[in-house]
Amino acid sequence: MEKRSSELININELGDRRGLLTVIEEHKTIPFEIKRVFYIYGTLPEVRRGYHAHYKTRQALICVSGSCRVHLDNVKRKTDVLLDSPTKVLILEPNDWHEMYDFSPDSVLLVLSSHLYDPEDYIRDYNKFIEVYGA
Repeated sequence: MEKRSSELININELGDRRGLLTVIEEHKTIPFEIKRVFYIYGTLPEVRRGYHAHYKTRQALICVSGSCRVHLDNVKRKTDVLLDSPTKVLILEPNDWHEMYDFSPDSVLLVLSSHLYDPEDYIRDYNKFIEVYGA
């Protein structure tokens, strides 16, 4: 099973006195074809979301409003990433167990996904995740 490293990238912000604009393009800004888009909002600060990894789905996480943190665990590395700007994009690889938390009241977390929803693509048991990606 291919293992890539999740990474935080910055995308360009364009603007003038009228306001700001950020452009996202598949295979340019985002390194995959975008097949699914969803967003998470209205999450209380004490709530953690996620608690899973994937077999094949890659995602791009962008906090387009407010902020949140993402805990990443790829067995060899555990780290936390702060998403607090619409120009910060977390390219989330399938082999990272992830948990989103510490949502600000105005947080809107946009997720761009490389695959359509498939419940069989989710690893929701941490021990199974270790079994799949720990070797």
